[in-house]
Amino acid sequence: MENIKVLQSQKVIKSLIIVILSSIILTISAKIKIPFYPVPMTMQTFVVLLLGISFGYRIAIASVGLYLLEGILGLPVFSNSPEKGIGIVYFTGPTMGYLIGFLFASFFSGYLNFRTNIFLIFLKLIFSVSFIYIFGIIWLGTLIGWDKPIIQLGVTPFLLAELFKILLLTFLAKKILSFRKFI
Repeated sequence: MENIKVLQSQKVIKSLIIVILSSIILTISAKIKIPFYPVPMTMQTFVVLLLGISFGYRIAIASVGLYLLEGILGLPVFSNSPEKGIGIVYFTGPTMGYLIGFLFASFFSGYLNFRTNIFLIFLKLIFSVSFIYIFGIIWLGTLIGWDKPIIQLGVTPFLLAELFKILLLTFLAKKILSFRKFI
């Protein structure tokens, strides 16, 4: 009986450490900007999907949730903070929809079965990442007005970079799944 309690508490501690480290990795991925034409890309969407594939949806959602909470509370974890603001003011800016979409993308990338063929893995990753852009353009349209070219502003510049990240994850997905054994 005591052994079970010890194993359960070890699992909880291990999960908490993974969640904290994952939120740090997500913060680092937001700060590293890769020059990519026409818009510099960050690796945030890559890390969000990677967390889901690596650790499952529970850890991924907890990690992304912690990251968002840190940002809302004023820590400079978001891509353009503190330069363009911090806290709830930054969170409710143009990127809020994308940030909320991280939660859905991390859920689906952790919930869906990636032990299939390459083509299905690719489609599942497209499905998962689409929530980031769906929530992003809904919020962007609400914030700046639906008369603006929302798709051209909030999706099109990122498609090529997103395709690269999804292709990379597609080919690595089966190897990445091995991390789930450690939890």
